[in-house]
Amino acid sequence: MSKDNVVSLQSPAGVEDPLTELLRAGAKRLIQQAIEAEVSELLGQYRGQVDDQGRRVVVRNGYLPEREVLTGVGLVSVRVPKVRSRGEEPVVFRSSLVPPYVRKARRMEAALPWLYLKGVATGQMREALEVLVVPDAKGLSASVIGRLKREWEAEYTDWCQATPRFTH
Repeated sequence: MSKDNVVSLQSPAGVEDPLTELLRAGAKRLIQQAIEAEVSELLGQYRGQVDDQGRRVVVRNGYLPEREVLTGVGLVSVRVPKVRSRGEEPVVFRSSLVPPYVRKARRMEAALPWLYLKGVATGQMREALEVLVVPDAKGLSASVIGRLKREWEAEYTDWCQATPRFTH
């Protein structure tokens, strides 16, 4: 009889879930609509400004390369529009929903400490993470987890130094 109490968890990548796919497609559509509304609002601020040739000063200029953002429903692809300024003042579009370099939703960032502790307790870090996200989630590499661990340790050390000690 084995004394091993580690339970192997099934990877979500091999499970087809129409509901999750529907949620992911809906999330992608909603995020894209919200980003398009943000860029339209920015362009509206410059609508009346034209150059010497009568062209609008600030215009759309394609999209940044598509990137994936890790959310609670998995990876969602997003396309962030670019704008171009023909005037002297540079204008850059920055989405408040998907700022540059963001690869994970804040909720996923908040879940990582719990998942880390769960993984450490069982010795199965990768399996603990794969329960919630697909195994090839690029934002959760070993180096990212290591960096986050160092940040958490520094925050804990700062907290310990700032917290008064109670003596008995």
